[in-house]
Amino acid sequence: MKRYLTLAASLLMTAVSAMAQLTASEAFTSAPQGVFPLLDQNTRLDMVDYFKSGMSTPSQNALQGKSQITDLTPTTLSVRMTDSSTAQIAVLDAGKNQVIALISTVATPGLDSNVKFFDSSWRPLNMSQYFAKPGWPEWLTDEGKSHRSDVEMQVPFMLASYQYDPSTGSMTLTNNLSRFLDKGMYEMIASYLKPQLVYVWNGKKFELKR
Repeated sequence: MKRYLTLAASLLMTAVSAMAQLTASEAFTSAPQGVFPLLDQNTRLDMVDYFKSGMSTPSQNALQGKSQITDLTPTTLSVRMTDSSTAQIAVLDAGKNQVIALISTVATPGLDSNVKFFDSSWRPLNMSQYFAKPGWPEWLTDEGKSHRSDVEMQVPFMLASYQYDPSTGSMTLTNNLSRFLDKGMYEMIASYLKPQLVYVWNGKKFELKR
């Protein structure tokens, strides 16, 4: 009898733990106003309802523009914030806890992203603990490593958009310099730069896939 009670208690704890798992839509609607300053909580709740109902109705944001959820899974949510900016939430399993990754992307005109990390209550976490932003050593091809000075002379900074894929647990960084640099200039250095970098979530941090 004692064994059955122990098993029942274990199953109950597992069920409670599963119920406590944060979804991407819950993360979106529970975020502090400072995380999404263009969208108040009621607007975000409406946006989730519209998407789940199959409606394409956009919502008005604080800039009097339109915002709209474009994709939603249990662990990810993508939203078009303005005509030139988007955001993606990814809820990541990290052992007993969950980590929220918030990817923000703007058109410069080449798409450029940054990522921030939070705990499940939207308290900021140290990015360096979860992701090391790549520099030229990661972006350069084998050929490019011997022409690093040429790349640095032609390119003032890297432009890359980030996208997380929940089906593979990977975050892909896409080189967007071709949309920013003069065509002739980019062609001069194109072979020196990788088109993409892929980082895989290992339960603790994003690691570069070699």
